Amino acid sequence: MKICRLLACSVLALATMLPLVSEAQQVVRVGSKNFTEQFVLAEIYAQSLEAAGIKTEKKLNLGGTLIAHKALEEKQIDFYPEYTGTMLLAVLKQEPMTDAKAVYDKVKEAYAKMGLVVLSQSNLNNGYVMVIRPETAQKYKLETLSDLTKVAKDLKIGAGPEFRDRKDGLPGLKAKYDMVFGEDLQMAIGLRYQALKNDQIQVVNGYSTDGMISTLKLKRLRDDKSLWPPYFVVPVIRREALEANPKIGEVLNRVSALLDETTMAQMNYLVDGEKQEPKDVARDFLKSKGIVK
Repeated sequence: MKICRLLACSVLALATMLPLVSEAQQVVRVGSKNFTEQFVLAEIYAQSLEAAGIKTEKKLNLGGTLIAHKALEEKQIDFYPEYTGTMLLAVLKQEPMTDAKAVYDKVKEAYAKMGLVVLSQSNLNNGYVMVIRPETAQKYKLETLSDLTKVAKDLKIGAGPEFRDRKDGLPGLKAKYDMVFGEDLQMAIGLRYQALKNDQIQVVNGYSTDGMISTLKLKRLRDDKSLWPPYFVVPVIRREALEANPKIGEVLNRVSALLDETTMAQMNYLVDGEKQEPKDVARDFLKSKGIVK
């Protein structure tokens, strides 16, 4: 009888522990890369999950693309927002493609083989863009990247670290346009626009949703030879996490459908230009959409 009582106690103890294990499994670890837009997007997604009753743990500012991707593969995080073109080129090491659906289908299929699910594609396409001051554009008569190629050797570019290695970065500009700059300075995105404004550099490798482009009335140069693929935002999640709670995917997809370039540029500016906190900017956005109160 004593053995039976011990077994019964053990079963009872295990039963009381199971809800705790189940609850712990429902905590979704949200990651992000290391720039403003990623902080805001991660906050938007995380706060949406919280509003839907799904607990989250935020692991933001992990680093560049490959670091964030590795964190996902090694189960340090459950999902993070990524860009289709970045997945194609930086992670899969494929050749550039310009058809948005073809890029999405390709990365979705490839990621599935890694145990990762690429959720619905948002309407937010945050592609690379080369940006200059209006004075520089007027001086050299610059409208396109082909125009820039002719004078690049006389100019300084400020760019992020990944831009030196990726096929859609400096190597791609050299291959597609035969573009070589006189000087290449590695600079964080938050410092590039101020340096451009002060004419410490003449060209910035930016993103189409950078809020400072419109604020400083800068000029975007057209990619007339279609070097850059589409960079639509998509949440990438571990299959195990999604299968454990399919509601996560439903929430993330609903939020993705609300994103667009104009709104994202404004939110980025509020963080970079007005020095607001990403979590506050994200909450105001979600309030405006009726997702949080």
